[in-house]
Amino acid sequence: MFLLILLYLVLTIIRPQDYLPGLENVPLLPAVLGLAFASWMFSRDRTFAAPQFVLLPAFLVVLMLSQATNGWVGGMLDELSRFGPAVAAFFIFAAACTSRKRVVTSMRVFVLCSVVLALHSIQQAQTGVGWTGIPLGEEGRVQYVGIFNDPNDLGLLFVATLPMAFFLARQAGALMKLAWWSGAALMLYGVYLTNSRGAMLAVLVVAGIYIWHKRGLFTAGTLGLVGLVAMQALSSRMTELDAGEESANGRVEAWYEGLHMFLENPVFGVGAGNFTDYNELTAHNSFVLVLAETGFVGYIIWLAFVGYGFWMMLSVMRYRPGATMDAAQASDLVFEKRLALTLLLSLCGLFAAAFFLSRSYMIVLYLIAAMVTGYYVGARRRLPELPSFSLAEGWWRWVPASMGSITALYVLVAILLRTAK
Repeated sequence: MFLLILLYLVLTIIRPQDYLPGLENVPLLPAVLGLAFASWMFSRDRTFAAPQFVLLPAFLVVLMLSQATNGWVGGMLDELSRFGPAVAAFFIFAAACTSRKRVVTSMRVFVLCSVVLALHSIQQAQTGVGWTGIPLGEEGRVQYVGIFNDPNDLGLLFVATLPMAFFLARQAGALMKLAWWSGAALMLYGVYLTNSRGAMLAVLVVAGIYIWHKRGLFTAGTLGLVGLVAMQALSSRMTELDAGEESANGRVEAWYEGLHMFLENPVFGVGAGNFTDYNELTAHNSFVLVLAETGFVGYIIWLAFVGYGFWMMLSVMRYRPGATMDAAQASDLVFEKRLALTLLLSLCGLFAAAFFLSRSYMIVLYLIAAMVTGYYVGARRRLPELPSFSLAEGWWRWVPASMGSITALYVLVAILLRTAK
């Protein structure tokens, strides 16, 4: 099961089936996922010990209902075929990542795949075309094939896997440390080549949260301002970081339209995938997209799914043992907290970038969420004093959390629209 889902991960990111002759019509991804799912069905590692295992299938049901309530019953099957693989991959990958060794191995695969895409970006920037046959995009921005044909998606991947590269470098010996540091440098350069403002800001968010954790809020804020100035000096698009700039203003307008779609269809939204039927541009915000397309019901479920991942990692980082630990146990706990911090930073980078992109249904998001969920299930086995999260006890928290976040979005959009005038 584990090897099959890792193969699925490699095929999802590197995507040789999208550019190698003879593989165009071969259903590699569905075949590998089907085999992995069959292995999961008969595996002793199969688990449902986290709220996410209920929330994600529930979100799939809401996606299907959002089509039916908007007059297209046949769209329910379309949503099942479109988002169903992400749900299956989540269940398999989470079950496979309950041991620390497998989490670290999965990080290695994520980083190595990202490095391959970073090398493709460098070749593309130098020669005008990558080995996939894909040329540079508009304004000389790098791009890849398939789900990474948008420079912003490439940037999102690099930012989400960057903390993993730093973690691996810290744990490795001298030679491998150099290799992982080099990989991190390549991904940072890849972010620069994408010229994605969202990805660059996400890098600052990841760095800022790490420094905040280590050195405090004042130091993080000061260095964050320095980093922002440096990025504006490096990137022409960062100098246009203003609500009144044409691209940014278009995004804010899309957020505004998305919030109005929610007001007009508050329960199940306008239907999954239907945002551009009501607005020329997509939402350019993963939170607004879910809210507009699936309504309050879908938004509560999705926000809870996302929120539990952050909550779990913070629980590990704040864990204090109730009894005295020997040297070996103390060392293990330090390692657990480093893993949790790494996954938390990956989540922060992922959702900081996703805040400026419509990537609510992107498979990479759910694969990283699966790593987080699986890790916490395993951590509770190793550290039984960690809290057990249950929807039966805490589901109600996500109602006020959703209402508060929607209010915050309205306030943010109102401020940005007024600033843009």
